Amino acid sequence: MRSVWTILVALSLALPPAPALAQSAGTLDSADPVVVAPEGMQAWRVRYWTTSDRGASIRVTGMVIAPRGSRPTTTRPVLAWAHGTWGVVERCAPSLNRQFFTGTPGLNEAIRRGYTVVAPDYPGLGSPMPHPYLAGVATAHSVLDAVRSARAIRGAAAGGRFAVWGESQGGHAALWTGQLARAYAPELRLVGVAAAAPPTDLVENLTAGSNPTVRAFLTAFVAYSWSRHFGAPLSTLGNRTTQRVITRLARNNCLEPGMKLRIATLVGTLSLRSALRNVDLGRIEPWARLARENSPEARPHGVPLLIAQNPADTIVGPEVTLAFARRMCGNGAQLRYLAITGKGHDTSGADSADATLDWIDARFAGAQAPSDCGRI
Repeated sequence: MRSVWTILVALSLALPPAPALAQSAGTLDSADPVVVAPEGMQAWRVRYWTTSDRGASIRVTGMVIAPRGSRPTTTRPVLAWAHGTWGVVERCAPSLNRQFFTGTPGLNEAIRRGYTVVAPDYPGLGSPMPHPYLAGVATAHSVLDAVRSARAIRGAAAGGRFAVWGESQGGHAALWTGQLARAYAPELRLVGVAAAAPPTDLVENLTAGSNPTVRAFLTAFVAYSWSRHFGAPLSTLGNRTTQRVITRLARNNCLEPGMKLRIATLVGTLSLRSALRNVDLGRIEPWARLARENSPEARPHGVPLLIAQNPADTIVGPEVTLAFARRMCGNGAQLRYLAITGKGHDTSGADSADATLDWIDARFAGAQAPSDCGRI
C-alpha cells in the first residue's frame, strides 16, 4: 500500500499544475505589490480575467498605480492608460519592463492629480497567447476589464468613473474602448476618450507613414501578429525568406523608450523594406479585410473625445488622423483636436500630456466639453 501511495505522490509532482478555473470578465486573479515604486506611488502587478474577441475567458496582465498614502474616504477617479507599441511577443509586456514608470507618459502628473492609473498589457503581452496587435475588440476588452479588476484592490480605491487615454497603438485601443464601453461594461461610467497619434483607418495607416523603413518594421509586427491571431497566411506577402525576416523581426524585438535598434534588426528591416516595396496590405486578402474590421468606427462614443496629432509625424499619417477627426465631427462628436509639437511620433503622449490631463480633469469635473469641429 505504501508503495502505491509513493507512486501516486510522485505522479502528482510530475504532472503540470492544473490550469486556473476561468473567472468572469473583470475578476482580479492576483495583485502583487511592487516593492520599489517611485516616490509618492504605490503599485501592483496584476493578473485578471477578460474576454477574447472569440468569446473565450483569458487571463492577462497589467499594472495598477495609485497615490501613496492613507486610503481616501471616497473612491478615486480612474485613468486607463493604453500603451503604445512595445512589441508583439509575451516578454514585451510593459509591466515587465524596467522602464515602465519612466516610459509611461504623464504618469507622475496623473498620480499627483489623484488618479488611480490602470495600465493593461493587452492579451499576449505578459500572457502566453498570440498578441492581437491593433485588434480592436480583444484590446478594448482588456482595457475595460482592467478597470473593473482594479476595484478589487483595496489600496487602489478605484471607482467606477474612468477616462481612457492612449498613445499610438494605445490611441487605437482608446478609440475602441470608447466604442465598446457602453455595451461591454455598462456598470462603468466613461467620461472621456483621449487618443494621441492613433491609427484609425488601418488600410490607409499601413501605407501612409512617410518613413518607409519604420513602416516596414511595423508591418512585420502586424503580419506576424495577425498570422498567429487571425490565421492570415504570411505566404501571401512574399517568399519563405521574406516570411522568415518578418518572423525574426517580430520575435526578437521589444521596444522601449530611447532604445537603438541592433545592426541585425536594421539590416533585416531594410531587407524587408525592399521585399515589400510592391506589397500593399490594403489590397491583399485577408489582410485588407482584417484592417477594415479592426479600424475604429468614426461615430461618436456618447462621451467627449480628444485627438492629439503631430503634423510632422512620419509613422501615423497626420492626414489620415485629420480625416478621421473630420468624419467624427460630421457624425456629431464633441471633439477637441490638438496639433502638437515635439520630436515626432514617439513622444506624442508626452508632448500632449499636460493638455490631455487638463482636458480629462475637466471631464471628471463635469465641465462643458470644448469642440474644434468648426475649425478643422
